[in-house]
Amino acid sequence: MSRMSDTWILAAQCPSRLGTVDVVTRFLKEQQCYITELNSFDDRLGGRFFIRAEFRPECDTFDEARFDADFLARAREFDMQFELTAPGKRTGAVIMVSKADHCLNDLLYRYRTGQLALDIKAVVSNHPDLEPLAAWHGLPYYYLPITPETKLQQEAQVRDIIAETDAELVVLARYMQVLSPSMCELLAGRAINIHHSLLPGFKGAKPYHQAYEKGVKLVGATAHYINNDLDEGPIIAQGVESVDHTHYPEDLVAKGRDIECLTLARAISYHLERRVFFYSGRTVVFGN
Repeated sequence: MSRMSDTWILAAQCPSRLGTVDVVTRFLKEQQCYITELNSFDDRLGGRFFIRAEFRPECDTFDEARFDADFLARAREFDMQFELTAPGKRTGAVIMVSKADHCLNDLLYRYRTGQLALDIKAVVSNHPDLEPLAAWHGLPYYYLPITPETKLQQEAQVRDIIAETDAELVVLARYMQVLSPSMCELLAGRAINIHHSLLPGFKGAKPYHQAYEKGVKLVGATAHYINNDLDEGPIIAQGVESVDHTHYPEDLVAKGRDIECLTLARAISYHLERRVFFYSGRTVVFGN
């Protein structure tokens, strides 16, 4: 799970070429930076290389702008795209919810205790039910009801909140509304959703009750980036547990809630720690 760290993060991807690991590790050595964690993956089918390095400067002074500019000069040779993340960075986020409180409650606890490096700017909901929970944490709560007729107007209000708070991440913590194509486009790569993993078999109301009737033996949850295909965006993390005939519908619901909380928190952690790379409609995830 996410942790506050004293290390910098360099995350990069480029076409597969000889020397891709060397250009990163050699540069860090020349800059007197000690690598504390290194992950890499070469996608032989896609011809794409991915690398993530956590490092600690060993020199007395570390100039972020100079480091960035100097590495850019090296990266150009490999057509390498990269991102440098400073220690202790807290990512501004807006959380969207409906009536279910389990994911929101879990995220707010992890936020309050420092387990997730989030700076939660606001909670947005199409229902008023969870305002007391947000208020207890001292967070602004925006109740924005929605109907088919007011959908675009409501989403425009959400856009304004995201822009005004300068949020880098949007978390759909059981927000039970389908986002419009334009909203999905706006939030591409920076909005994470969570849903049960019984899909596509048990759609609609009471999926766990439907699953019980069929005698399912596995329940789980999927966290993914949103796109215009409902619940089919690039997957970041999944969780699953075995169940059997002794699990009644209410037991499946309770187990599903627990898995949803853990899976969503894990996905957010991976995103915050720059462990997720998006390419060609899928993800490469360096889990920890």
